Amino acid sequence: MSVLSVIYMAAALLVAVYGGNALLLAVLYLRQRGDSPVPPPPREWPVVTVQLPIYNEMYVVKRLVCAVAQLDYPRTKLQIQVLDDSTDESTWLARACVEQYRAQGLDIVHLRRQDRRGYKAGALAEALKTAEGEFLAIFDADFVPAPDFLKRTIPHLVADPGLGFVQTRWSYLNASYSPLTLAQTIALDGHFVVEHLARNRNSLLMNFNGTAGVWRTQAIEDSGGWQSDTLTEDVDLSFRAQLAGWRALYLPGVEAPAELPPQMAAFKRQQGRWATGAAQCLVKLAGALLRGELAPQGRRQVGGASAYRLSWSARLGGLLHLSVWIAHPMSLVLLLLIVPMLLGQIPVTVNLSLFWLMALGPIFAYALSQRHLHADWKRRMVSSMPVLALIGTGLALSNTVAIARGLLTRDRTFRRTPKFHIESRGDRWAGNRYALSFEWNVIGELLLALYALIAVAVAMAVGNYFAVPFLLLYVGGYGYVGFYGLRDAWKGKQARPGVRRETMAADSQAK
Repeated sequence: MSVLSVIYMAAALLVAVYGGNALLLAVLYLRQRGDSPVPPPPREWPVVTVQLPIYNEMYVVKRLVCAVAQLDYPRTKLQIQVLDDSTDESTWLARACVEQYRAQGLDIVHLRRQDRRGYKAGALAEALKTAEGEFLAIFDADFVPAPDFLKRTIPHLVADPGLGFVQTRWSYLNASYSPLTLAQTIALDGHFVVEHLARNRNSLLMNFNGTAGVWRTQAIEDSGGWQSDTLTEDVDLSFRAQLAGWRALYLPGVEAPAELPPQMAAFKRQQGRWATGAAQCLVKLAGALLRGELAPQGRRQVGGASAYRLSWSARLGGLLHLSVWIAHPMSLVLLLLIVPMLLGQIPVTVNLSLFWLMALGPIFAYALSQRHLHADWKRRMVSSMPVLALIGTGLALSNTVAIARGLLTRDRTFRRTPKFHIESRGDRWAGNRYALSFEWNVIGELLLALYALIAVAVAMAVGNYFAVPFLLLYVGGYGYVGFYGLRDAWKGKQARPGVRRETMAADSQAK
C-alpha cells in the first residue's frame, strides 16, 4: 500500500468516525429525549446576577439591555452587570440605558476595564469579583431573553445542589433572512436538539454555549474560574466543571432568541473561532479526560463524595466532542490527495464508501431536530439541506487555517462575530460599521473549487465515475462559499457611503 493511500485512508476513517459519532448521538437522542420535570418555585428566590459582556455592539446593545431589564424576577434579588469593553459609541449607548433603568430603581451597573485582557473570559472573571448572585445568567449582545427566562431556569438549580450550570436552547430572530441564515438554523438545531439532549440525558459531557445559560457561582469558582487560554472559555469551563463533579442540565423547552450572522465572512469568523477553541480545549483537557477527573487541587467533592471519576463512555464522548472539528482539515486532505491517487490509479472506492455512509449521520441528526421542532420539517430539510451541505464542505479551508493558527501560534486574539440588528428581510447589514471586508481566503476557496473541477475531469478520464458525486460536492461547496464571500465583499464596498450616516445617527442617539 502506497504512502498516499495510507494517508488518504486515515483521513477518510477520521471523517467517518465523526460522521458515525453523529449517527450514534442521533440514536441516543431517540433513546432519551424527554425534558426534565419542572421543579416547584423556591420558597424564596435566590439572588441572581445577570452578566452582559459587550464589545462594540452599538446596533444591538440597547435591545439587549432593554430585554434584560424586563426579566420577571424579584427586583430585590436581581443584579445586572453590563460588562463593557467597547471602544466606540456602544459605551455611550450602554451607559445611557443603564442610567435610565437605574433611575427606575433597577440594580444595574455599567462596568469598564482598563484594557481587554483576557477578552470575554477576562471580563467575566473581573465581574465575578463584584457579582452578588448565588447564580449567574449570561447573555451575549445578540440575544433577547424572554421575561420568564430566570423563573424557568433558576428552580432547577435551587432544587439540585449538585447542578453546576443550565443551558437553554437558542432560537433565531432572523432565521428566514437568507439561505445562509436558514442553513445555520438547521445546523444549530442539530446541535441543540439532538446533540445536547443525547449527551445530557445519557450522562455524557455537554458544553456550555457561552450565553443563554445560568451558572452556579460556586461551580465556577471550584472549577478554576474563567480562563482565557482558549478561544472558547465557555467550553473549557463547562468541561472542567463536569470533570470536577458538577452536573449540567439542558432545557430544550426554554428558548433564547438570538441573531444569526447574515454575512458569510462573519459566519466564517464565528465558525473559525469555535473550531480553534475546541482544538485548544482538546489539547488543554485531553489528559484530564483520559484520567476522568481534574487534578486533585482543582476538584471539588460535590455532595460529599470521597472520589469522583467520569465513566469511560463520558471520557470518550468528551474527546470526540472536542476533536470533531478535525473533520475539516481531514476533508481538505481528502480533496488534495484524490487527484494524484486517481492519476496513479490508486483505488479510492472503499474510502469514498466510508465517507458517504458516515455522511448520513449528520443528515439524520438534522432531520430529527427539525421533526422535533417544526410541523413543516420535511419542507425545511428539502429547502435548506443542500445549502447546508455546500457550506459545511466549503468551510473546511477557513476552519483548517483557524485551527492551525490557534494551535501553532501564540495568537489568542478573540475576533468577535459582528452583530447588525438584522431581524427581517428588509434589514441591511451592508454599509454597517461592523461589516467585515474582503478576506483573502476567498481566493483559496475558489481555487479549491477549480481544483475539484479538474479532479472531476480526471476521474471521468480514468473511468472512476464513483468519485464524481463526491468531487462535485467539493466543487459546489468551495464555489458557493467563495462566491458568497465575493458577493458580500462587493455589497459591502458599494454600501460604504452609508457608514458615516449610521455612525452619526448612533452618536446622536448616545447623546
